[in-house]
Amino acid sequence: MWLLPLFPRVSKLVASTFYRLAMAGGTVPEEGPVLLVANHPNSLMDPALVAAVAGRPVRFMAKAPLFTDPMVGWLVRGAGSIPVYRRADDAGEVAKNEDSFRAVYAALAEGAAVAIFPEGISHSQPALAPLKTGAARIALGGAALLGRPLPIVPVGLTFRRKDTFRSDALAVVGEPVDWTGLEGRGVDDHEAVRQLTARIDAALQAVTVNLERWEDAPLVEMAEAVYAAELPTDPSPASRVFRTRQTTAAMARLRRERPAEFESLARAVHAHVRTLRVLRMTPVEVKASASAAEAAKWTFRQLTVLRSLLPVAAVGMALFYVPYRLTGFLVDRAKPPQDIRATYKALAGIALHLLWTVLLAAAIGWRWGWKMGLAALVVLPVVAFLTVIVVDMWRRARGEARRFFVRARRGEALLELRERQRALALRLAETWETVRS
Repeated sequence: MWLLPLFPRVSKLVASTFYRLAMAGGTVPEEGPVLLVANHPNSLMDPALVAAVAGRPVRFMAKAPLFTDPMVGWLVRGAGSIPVYRRADDAGEVAKNEDSFRAVYAALAEGAAVAIFPEGISHSQPALAPLKTGAARIALGGAALLGRPLPIVPVGLTFRRKDTFRSDALAVVGEPVDWTGLEGRGVDDHEAVRQLTARIDAALQAVTVNLERWEDAPLVEMAEAVYAAELPTDPSPASRVFRTRQTTAAMARLRRERPAEFESLARAVHAHVRTLRVLRMTPVEVKASASAAEAAKWTFRQLTVLRSLLPVAAVGMALFYVPYRLTGFLVDRAKPPQDIRATYKALAGIALHLLWTVLLAAAIGWRWGWKMGLAALVVLPVVAFLTVIVVDMWRRARGEARRFFVRARRGEALLELRERQRALALRLAETWETVRS
């Protein structure tokens, strides 16, 4: 378990580098036993996000084949994970789960944080898979050893494009699961296991977005964004997840009960999506009332800052172009399933960039002496991280500059678009009220 004490910091570094990571909601207890339950859309990137949001060492329940996997086995073992023997992997090994459960109970009794993905599989479906009973059994068994209920904290993981470098990722910590009526009931109490599993499912539903079909994603995302841009809302990421979940439920009910009205509303939202894609704008940017002069000042300030940093970023992009492109090439050749592409990219990217850094430092040391080589070994990773930050800043500033010219050239058209967006938001609000009533 050599990696366990370092795992939260390493995980946050990796997750925040690969994604534009946001963390929201409540907090994980800093000490004492806690069981973290999370959805599982993204293979080994999910443990990284859960560990990052926990901010403390976390021992994960992981399927047994991962412990002998040549690519990730060392990582799974080093992080102090506990094996789960699934019938789908090897029916003859399932009996070993008794030892695994005893190990988890002991870890919780010693005050550890343990995490499990109660769906039992990593998948790319648009909604939570039916939960297994393992999380409830672990909680009940751990509580029996402790002599009291332990916190069961849900963590919802949401990704915009989960296999894309520097896309958005959100980790939401929900309210602890309610134990009322289940205190003192044991792991052999099947009704207690069933009830606690249902409560864990409800807690995870509250912090995740669950679609009926992936085709609904652009529709739901734009409907929520228009509503949030035009009407008074809480701007926090956790509230956005809640609104998106409510929007998803309302859309599904409208489709079932009033299909003609659903089709009409869906056409209006999709038309707005197409317009904003052409303009490369978001609903918030359409709503923004900043004058052209204010927008120009903001853009000028950003570009002034970037002017001094762009040379460093240009050097970084040139130095690390080979490992960056090679990572994508190798992952594309490997053709991993969708839910593990990000894991392959992250692990391959780390390995290739570290190797490339060592090779560059060695070449510099060979040419200019060992002191320069050692300095390069320290400076090159800093240049790489600074490049990532500057490229993000440049994209934002470039986008704002483009929007400035749109406002300058198409002022009347933009005013009309704002009015249409406002009308669409009011229509959505009215529809949600009638659907909920």
